[in-house]
Amino acid sequence: MVGPLKNVAPLGGVTVLDFTQIELGPCATQVLGDFGADVIKIERPGAGDLSRVHMKHASGESAVFWSLNRNKRSVAIDVRAPLGREAIYRLAGKADVLVHNFRPGVMERLGFGYDDLRAINPRLIYAFGSGYGPTGPYRDKGGQDVLAQAMSGIASRRAEPDAPPEPCATPIADFTGGMLLVQAILLALLAREKTGEGQIVHVSLLDGMLAMQLQEASAWLNLRERLNWGTFPLSGTFPTLDGHVVMVGAFKPNPLQDICRGLGIEDLSADPRYATHESQVAHRDDLQARWRQEFGKRTTKQVVEALESVDILCAPVNDIAAALSDPQVAHNDMVVEMHHPEVGRVKAIGIPQKLEATPGSLRRAPPLLGEHTREVLTELGFSRDEIDALLPKTERKA
Repeated sequence: MVGPLKNVAPLGGVTVLDFTQIELGPCATQVLGDFGADVIKIERPGAGDLSRVHMKHASGESAVFWSLNRNKRSVAIDVRAPLGREAIYRLAGKADVLVHNFRPGVMERLGFGYDDLRAINPRLIYAFGSGYGPTGPYRDKGGQDVLAQAMSGIASRRAEPDAPPEPCATPIADFTGGMLLVQAILLALLAREKTGEGQIVHVSLLDGMLAMQLQEASAWLNLRERLNWGTFPLSGTFPTLDGHVVMVGAFKPNPLQDICRGLGIEDLSADPRYATHESQVAHRDDLQARWRQEFGKRTTKQVVEALESVDILCAPVNDIAAALSDPQVAHNDMVVEMHHPEVGRVKAIGIPQKLEATPGSLRRAPPLLGEHTREVLTELGFSRDEIDALLPKTERKA
C-alpha cells in the first residue's frame, strides 16, 4: 500500500473561477476544491449563492450551503460594475477552469461568454451545466432537478408496476450532473496537456438522468421491452417488526432455495409453481406475500442475519440518521468536522473518492459571504482604493 505523498494534491496549481450556485455546479467545484484546486467563488454582494437562504443555522448561515461549498474562497463583487468586470477578466486570465450553471445566454449578456474570455485566455476550460443543453428546443426552459427526473422518465420508474410516478426526494439529477461535470473538466484538463488549448464542456440534467438508465434504454430501443429490476420475485423492500429490509435474491443457482433455508421454512423451489425463474415471475405476488409474512415475524437484525447466513444479498433500510451513525460509515471517514469562523464545529459528508497516495483534504470551511474578497482582489493587483470602491461601505477599511 502506498502512503500519502505530503503536499501533493492532484489539482494543486489549478485555479477555478466558480460562478455556480444551488447544487449541480457547487457539487462539481467542491470536488475540484477537495483535491487541491483554488476555487474562487463569485457571489452577489449582500445575497450570495441562492442556497445561502435555505435551512439556516441560528447564526444565519445555511446548512445547505455548507454541504457543497467547502474548500472555496468567496468573492462578493458587483460584476456589472466596471471594476467588478475588470476583476472577472483578470481572474479569467489566470484561471484554468471557469464553471457556471446559469441558463444559456446569461454569461454572454454579462460579457463573460466563452468567446469573450477565450480572447483573454485561450487555455481556459469553460464548463457549465444546464437543464436540457445549450441548444435545441428546450434551450431556454428553466431546468431543475425534479423536472429532469420527470422528463427523463426516471420518476416513472417505480419498483411496483402500478405505483404512481414519484421523483426521488434526494436531488439525484443535480448530483449526477455535478459528478459528470467533474469528469468532463478533468478530461478537458488532460486534453489541454496535448493540445495546449482550452475548450467548452457542458452537461445537462436531462442527459445525466438518461445516462443513468442506459440498461433500461437499451432494452426499450432494441427490444421494445421495459426493464424493471424491482419486479423480480425474489427481490424487494419488506417490512419487519421494527423497520424494513431490502433483499436481492439473485446471482446464485437457486436463490429461492437459499432464502427458504435461511428463514427455516420449506423449500419453495421444490414446488412446481416456483421451480423456474419464469414460474416465479408468474407467481410473484404469492412469493412477495410470503416474504412479507415471514419478515414481519422478525426484527430487521434477525432478517438480515438469516439471509446473510446463506449468502443472500440484503440490507436494512436506514434513514439518514441511522446511515450516518453506521460503523462502516465512520470507518470510511464519511462524516467529517470542520471549523467554521462563526459557528465553530460543522459536520459534513467526507470525501468519497479515496486516493491512497494523493488523497483529498479539508483545508477550508464553507466561506462567509465575501470572506476572501479583499484577499483575492489584492492578489489580482487592485489597489486599496479600487478595492474599497468595489466593497460595500460597511466592509471598507479606514
